[in-house]
Parts: sequence; C-alpha cells; structure tokens
Amino acid sequence: MASTFFVLNGPNLNALGKREPGIYGGQTLADIEALCRAEGERLGFAVDFRQSNHEGDLVDWIHEAGDTAAGIAINAGAYTHTSVALHDAIRAIRIPVVELHLSNVHAREEFRHRSMIAPAVKGVICGFGATSYILALNALSSITT
Repeated sequence: MASTFFVLNGPNLNALGKREPGIYGGQTLADIEALCRAEGERLGFAVDFRQSNHEGDLVDWIHEAGDTAAGIAINAGAYTHTSVALHDAIRAIRIPVVELHLSNVHAREEFRHRSMIAPAVKGVICGFGATSYILALNALSSITT
C-alpha cells in the first residue's frame, strides 16, 4: 500500500451501536472500522483507525499523522464544537484533513451548528451515517493522488 490515512474518532464514539441509535445508527465503531479498512484496501491505501475520549490523545495523533500519513479523516465528536486545541493541531500540519459526522449536525441542536475545526480542514462531510466515513476516505484519496 502506497499511503496511510488516519481515521480519528473522538469522545463517545466507542459507544456507537448503543448510544442514541436513532441519531447515530446501529453500527458499532468496530463495524465502521471494518468498512474503512475495506474501502482503504479497495482504494489502495492503509487505514490507521483510532478512538479516544481524551482531547490530548487526538492532538498527539494529529501531530503523528502530520509526520507519517497522507491525510486524516476525523470525527471529533463533541470536540468539534469546543476544541481550539484540535483546530490548532490541524493548522500545524501540512496534510489534508477531512471533518466528518454521522449525523447532520446542522439539523440538530444549535450548539452543534458551529465547528471549531471546520476552518482548518479541507472539507466537511455530515449526515450520511457510516457512509460519511467512506465519503471522507474517497475525498482524501482524490486529493492526495
């Protein structure tokens, strides 16, 4: 495989499948990881898939990806709406980053309408459930090859 894309997942995404399935769907994070790995293989790149409930872990992984990966797909969860640290970490690296969300954050609570990281990323995909991850990986593949 020529390249690696990091797929980073923020807080509470480890609870997918149990947490509000009407909003987030019934697939688990392990299900989504399998979909991402299969899509990566189909497109010819490796997927490094990670999840943490801790903001600092995500910052560290963004820096790591900046040194070792071709791009990042990130579902920062609630940190999307609060984290200047993630924004700054993304701005500090030179690889493309795509923000993604399972739900359409613009159709939800008003506090979810603003993304702190959107100004620092290449693009945002939301509202397509687990397919949002596949769309993000395809977007990264198209802008890095």
